[in-house]
Amino acid sequence: MSDALLKVRQLGAAYRSTAVLGGVDIDVRRGGITALLGANGAGKTTLLRSISNVLVKTSGSIELDGKPIRGLATDTIAAMGVGHVPDGRGTFTQLTVEENLLVGAITRRGKADVRADIEAMYALFPKLAEYRAKPAGLLSGGEQQMVAIARALMLKPRLLMLDEPSFGLAPKIVRQIFEVLSRINREQGLSILLVEQNAHLALELAQDAYVLEMGRITLNGSSASLKADERVRAAYLGI
Repeated sequence: MSDALLKVRQLGAAYRSTAVLGGVDIDVRRGGITALLGANGAGKTTLLRSISNVLVKTSGSIELDGKPIRGLATDTIAAMGVGHVPDGRGTFTQLTVEENLLVGAITRRGKADVRADIEAMYALFPKLAEYRAKPAGLLSGGEQQMVAIARALMLKPRLLMLDEPSFGLAPKIVRQIFEVLSRINREQGLSILLVEQNAHLALELAQDAYVLEMGRITLNGSSASLKADERVRAAYLGI
């Protein structure tokens, strides 16, 4: 894909001696949303961790805007513009909501506009403005997910990666979160790589999609083409 912001080629990944990914190729187009579907244990979380270089040994190549990033320090990858919202949210529960947002801006060189960006996060997630001085650990699961996404956005990333953002959340909260993701993609041109068990939601939001099975990509194409694929309809859409 010539307009890809992220290019992953022949990616292998392992935890110690246990191989999880083998020869994975994916692209995330500049300004687009790409969904990654797959059953539990398929390697979706490992793929995101490989891009961010978190707790996994990798081979192959990973490029961000044409620059190799595989194996770089995690904070260096973040500073280059990769925001990662992990599974389990990764909220700093003892810190307040606002302190969590400030942590998200810690790698930014220019600090002058951080205050304005915090207020922008409160505009995206009005509930967080009410709880700005409250420890994040006292928030509901949905509110903590909002904190995690807002914290990643404070990095001002070029690529936002999200690992199961709808997991365990009420449908109303999920709709709010996906509306925000659609909005920032549309208004800011932010590229998004979305790992999501809810295939209906993921394929509605994304333009492109991949199916990962047992550490390998088995299907890929436009979201529309995958929604029409009988294998995807049977395995992931319940049709």
